[in-house]
Amino acid sequence: MRAEASLADLLAAVAADDRSALRTLYQQQATRLFGVANAILRDREAAADAMQDAFLRISQRAGQFDAERGEASAWLGGIVRHAALDLARKRGREMPTDDPTLGDTAVAAEALDRVAADAEGRRLRDCLGALDEKNRKGILLAFVHGLSHAQVATRLDLPLGTVKAWIRRGLLQLRECLA
Repeated sequence: MRAEASLADLLAAVAADDRSALRTLYQQQATRLFGVANAILRDREAAADAMQDAFLRISQRAGQFDAERGEASAWLGGIVRHAALDLARKRGREMPTDDPTLGDTAVAAEALDRVAADAEGRRLRDCLGALDEKNRKGILLAFVHGLSHAQVATRLDLPLGTVKAWIRRGLLQLRECLA
């Protein structure tokens, strides 16, 4: 909870044109956010471009963050996700994948090790493992790999409403498990 408060404080300082706060925000969040962009674009150079655009947006829109509406980390992730999707649309093509059944690429081992090493990462992994495979796959495609619900439905060859229901149920189960 303190980390979220710290992020919210940094965003408030960024909104007040504090460049050192923006630098600190970048230092704290760049690795995680780059992972989001890279998972969507599957191209390190394109992900770096998306990150630059995202941090420009963050610096311009930090005053729009409202802690009452959600967590700062989710807000930041959403901006990076949208920047990456915008860049993918500009390119006009879907990025290639190594696994046609999932449409994603492996995350660097050291990133997984860092997440798995902390207690929250282990809890999240355990809770994800407890979900039905359909719910887990939908959540991972949507939130880890940045696909829209419609893209997940297309990827899994399922109706959009079914995918939305699976993801919603899975998120509710995750919330209950993590509480």
